[in-house]
This record gives sequence, structure tokens and C-alpha cells, in this order.
Amino acid sequence: MKVGDFVVERLHAWGVRRIYGYPGDGINGVTGALQRAGNIEFIQARHEEMAAFMAVAHAKFTGELGVCFSTGGPGATHMITGLYDAKLDHVPVLAICGQAEATVRGANYQQELNLDRMFADVAGFAQEASSPAQVRHLIDRGIRVAKAGNCPSVLIFPKDIQDQDYEEPAVAHGFTRSGVGYRRPKIVPDDTELARAAEILNAGNKVAILIGAGARGTAPQLIELADRLGAGVAKALLGKDVLSDDLPFVTGAIGLLGTEPSWDLMQGCDTLLMIGTGFPWSEFLPKDGSARAVQIDIEPSMLSLRYPAEVNLHGDAATTLNALLPRLKHKEDRDWSRTIETNIASWWKKLEGRAMADATPVNPQRVVWEMSPLLPANSIVTSDSGSCANWFARDYRVQNGQLASLSGGLASMGAAVPYAIGAKFAHPDRPVIALVGDGAMQMNNMAELITVQKYWKRWTDPRWIVCVFNNQDLNEVTWEQRVMEGNPKFEASQGIPDFPYSRFGEMLGFKGIFVDSPDRLTSAWQEALTSDRPVVLEIKTDPEVVPLPPHVTLQQARGFMSSMIKGDEATGHVIGETAKQVFNGLFGKKE
Repeated sequence: MKVGDFVVERLHAWGVRRIYGYPGDGINGVTGALQRAGNIEFIQARHEEMAAFMAVAHAKFTGELGVCFSTGGPGATHMITGLYDAKLDHVPVLAICGQAEATVRGANYQQELNLDRMFADVAGFAQEASSPAQVRHLIDRGIRVAKAGNCPSVLIFPKDIQDQDYEEPAVAHGFTRSGVGYRRPKIVPDDTELARAAEILNAGNKVAILIGAGARGTAPQLIELADRLGAGVAKALLGKDVLSDDLPFVTGAIGLLGTEPSWDLMQGCDTLLMIGTGFPWSEFLPKDGSARAVQIDIEPSMLSLRYPAEVNLHGDAATTLNALLPRLKHKEDRDWSRTIETNIASWWKKLEGRAMADATPVNPQRVVWEMSPLLPANSIVTSDSGSCANWFARDYRVQNGQLASLSGGLASMGAAVPYAIGAKFAHPDRPVIALVGDGAMQMNNMAELITVQKYWKRWTDPRWIVCVFNNQDLNEVTWEQRVMEGNPKFEASQGIPDFPYSRFGEMLGFKGIFVDSPDRLTSAWQEALTSDRPVVLEIKTDPEVVPLPPHVTLQQARGFMSSMIKGDEATGHVIGETAKQVFNGLFGKKE
């Protein structure tokens, strides 16, 4: 048995059944072993960064370890962005990289990089093999660290090591013998701390709950918790699919991409419970001293990081909530919960008014607003970073049973399509929809449509849809320049070429749908969702529809007006669209 064969055998023993990657001579020993074994599926991406994003998506949508691999040198450097996505969103991913021969390490050899140093910041465990007897414990420890720490691990194998005969570690000094297996424990906080947390939550009159991805799988407990405390529940973006948006106490997303009810919830509460969230923008949380707080998180380093909590409960969400719920009293006063529900009902009407406002040619909010009620209950939705993430956050009303995610902590462009590919391989019987801006499509997502073309006929359900918002603008940055910096749109940096995305899809054998009229949106979505093949749905959207934050600060208002005064080429259009958004938000949909 060669070392490459042992690597594949050990991965299989750990439960790995799929690897995303791109080959190269630096990883040929493992590639050949994959071919010989035939028991782990290899998915060939078009780029190593995309392979890493696919592995992240596998981890997010299954709870399992995601695995990617590459050659050394540029293959490894390409992969690092996707691994940072895994690190910042706290998901387990294993990356396997090739390396120049051990015999030339330190010789400034071709494609020789100090990869263990390069990956040291992103990985919880990063090691390069130097002998066959070392490989067993590197694999075992790397996978165990990734799974236990919800983080990336990186294993680096020099070319010659991969092709050497495998050696079991000796029962002797200077060797160590590792084993396979890890199951996450159920961690519950101390009874004393649970009692303290219950005292704070029972004493509160206006309780707010903020949930993130760490609360996934706790919907029954959260519903009981909100009912017992009369609380509203806001969702960090990575926690969007934890609870259905149709629940009357769910205020939706929080932050710059969030909702007005979530802003009102946080500013009006006297008690805050945070569960499994690392939501970064603390300015959207209560002011210091205005609310007593309790936080639950499996990662102790995240406790009291965004808001000072009186009680920090180190534990997994489900087990901790199960232990906490019997200690909580049912609140009889429902004035606070009635206020929350009234705010939410008003918000959905306001959002409909904004989505249905006229635009030139199509209002991007309406694209997602029309999509949302048409999605099957088992759909998976991914979004890219950029302005489309605003509409994903607000206008997509996630239903119970649906899954959704995006690059959260890293907020990387170019993740939506590889996420959708990873989701489809993990769940080939479920429809998958990716919401993508034209900037991300041109950056790196168009090439991955070729990956879909290569594999889609394997999928049980062929429905795989990429919805492209074609506005010829790097729109999120344009608005950040206007509002945050007070500068007009800089066409040289912001304008991007027009491209026939739907026709490109047709060239690949997909269904291509082009929409440049809002009246076509519903039928276009229906056509896409009943297609017998993947779909590229291209929609010509208006770049001047403002992504209004839930709360406009004086500084943001000044920045916006400054950018208009300085001569933004679209000043008239921008002001007109903003006025329509405000009008329709106040008075609802125009008849």
C-alpha cells in the first residue's frame, strides 16, 4: 500500500464519501489512489477556490465534514479564500494539498511554498507530512480538530511521500498510534448558571431573542421559548433558515441588511437572549446598560464578544435550551408580544410596497419577493454577497423545511454558485436556487456553470437555478461609496460589461430565461421551477433601487446627500427611486 492509498482508506474510514477539487502533479499520488479505491466520489471544480466553497456548503447543509483538495503551489493558494469562509462561519472542512518533494524542501524549487505557514492562520490544524509513519495521526488529528472545533484543517503531502510505501507507526519510542472516530458531546452549562439565566429571563418585561447558525435544529425549543417569554426573535443572516419567517414573532434579519421590526425589537427590549450567533455589528444591539443579557454558545470565545452578558452559558443550543426551558415562567402580560406582532405585520406590507414600486426596468426586490411564495417546501437557497444579499435577507420569506446560507463572516463574492453546487450534491433530490449579482458571475461563477453542465444529469431532481441580477454595476459598493463615504458612483471601478448570461446558459444545454419586465417575473419563476434541466434566469434589474437600512443615521443621510451634490451621474434617477421606496414603504403598494 502506498501512502496515497492509505490516505484514501483512512478518509473513507472517517466517513468521507465526496471530495471537491482540482488535480495537479503535486497531488497525483492521492488522485491515483482515489481512482484505485473507487469508494469516494471526486467532483472536479473549475477552480480550487470554488472547490473549497463547495466543501463549505457541504458542511453547512449536512452538518458533516466538507473535504476539498488541490495540488501544491498555486492550487493551494487558490483554496485559501474558501477555507477562510469555513473559519469565519465556524464549519468543519478538511483541505488536502500537494507539495514539492520532501527531498527538495528548502531549495526554492518549483511550486515549493511553505504551506504550513501560509495556512497557519486559517486552520485549526495545519501540518506537512515528512514520513509515511506520520500520515496516520495527521489524518486522524486533522479531521478530529476540524469536527470538534468547527474549523478548517489542512494536511500537506509532498509528492514523493505520497508514492512511498505506507508504514504503520511502530510500537516504539518516537512513534504515536492514533485512531478513528469523533462524536460531538452534548454540553450543558452548570445548574447554577442556568438558574441565574432563568432569573434574568423571568424578570424581563420585554424580551428579545437573537439567533444565528448555532441555533440550527432548535426550532421546537425556540417556538416554546418565544411563547413562554412573549419574546420576539431576530435572526442573524446565517440563522435565516432556523425559524420560518411566517411565525408571527419572527422579526427577520438584523443589521444593515435587516428589518425595521428587528431594529425596534433590539432598541425596545429590556432583556436579550443570544443563541449561537456571532452577529458582528454591535451597533444594532441594545445600548450598554439598557438590557440585561444571557448568551448561549458552543464556542466559549464567542461569549460576551458583541454585547456584555451577565450570564454566559457554554453549551450546545438544543441541550442548553432543554435544560433552561423548565425554569422559565409563562409571562401573562402580552403587550410586548402584541407590539412585536403588529410591527411585523406592518413591515411585510411595507416591504411589499417597496418590492412592487416601479423601476427601470425591474425592481430587484420584486425578483425575490415573487420567488419566495413559489418555492417548494424543500428548496435550498444560496445568495452571493452584494446587493442581492439585501433582497435575500429581507424579501425571501423562508419556510419551515427550507435551507439557506451565504458567505457570512467573510462575505466573499463568488460563493453562491459553488454553494449551490455543493448543496445539490449533498441533496440531489431537492431544488436549489442561487441568487447572484452580475459582478460575482463575471468574477468566477460563470466558469462553475460548466461544472453543473458536467454533472447535472446525475441529480435525482434536475432543478438547479441560478438567478442573475444583471444591472451592470458592482451595486453594493456603489451604495457604500454613496452612503458611507459621501462620494458619487465611480464608473471606472463600478461599471461592468453587459453579458448575455441566459444565452450562455443555453450554450451549455440549460434553459435560459431573460426577463426585462416585472410582469414576466412570476411566470419566469414558474417556468424555472418546473424545468427538466438547470436554468440560468437572467433579470435586467435597476441598479438605483436603494437598499434602505432599517435605521438611517444622520451620517448616512449626509453621505447620501453629499454623493448626490457632488454630481453622481444617476442623481435624478437615484433620488426618484429613493422617493418611490419611501412613499411605497409608508403607504403600501400603489394600485
